Amino acid sequence: MEQFEGVFGQGETHPMHVNPIAIRVALYARVSTYDQQTLPLQLSALREYAARRRWGVATEAREVGSGATKRPQREELLALARRRQIDHILVWRLDRWGRSLADLVTSLTELQSLGVGFVSITEALDFTTPGGRAMAGMLAVFAEFERDILRDRVKAGVAEARKHGKPHGRPATARQKHASVSALADQGLSAAQIARDLGIGRTSVRRMLRLRANAPSSRPQT
Repeated sequence: MEQFEGVFGQGETHPMHVNPIAIRVALYARVSTYDQQTLPLQLSALREYAARRRWGVATEAREVGSGATKRPQREELLALARRRQIDHILVWRLDRWGRSLADLVTSLTELQSLGVGFVSITEALDFTTPGGRAMAGMLAVFAEFERDILRDRVKAGVAEARKHGKPHGRPATARQKHASVSALADQGLSAAQIARDLGIGRTSVRRMLRLRANAPSSRPQT
């Protein structure tokens, strides 16, 4: 992630505040492993948009990868937003930012609560405006609809499996990582960090840590 200092634009009113201030924008570009040639195109378009809006580029984040599980550069931008070190996040397209509709809505909701704007230039969606915030509300409705459909499908699948006497539910992969969870916990990692590193749910991690804490001999004797 590259840092740029002393280039913040002047003379524009921040949509989230009353007084004119320098707008600090973070650029986020992501490409798949097999489509890296579009990365310069994305960044060029993002820089041009920021220049037209007279926003200063505070940081640029580049993400390369086909998987949807880990996006460390995106997480770093969210951390900057939580520390109020950026005012807006600018992306090439919505699917470059969100892993899914539900993930997109969750992150947009958090950014809105932090007072950090979000703009996607391909869809011409500016969530710093009243119209953009209304669109975010519509996306939340669709995300809930998507979750309802998924829940109904899961329930139907479980009912069908029980009807035919077949096993159902997730494989017990989390339980197989009990030793790894304990080792990472001993290193001082949080439940969220352990879950992210091992690719399992935080609920499973917390359950194992509670069982470990309540065990008669949860730590080796010295």
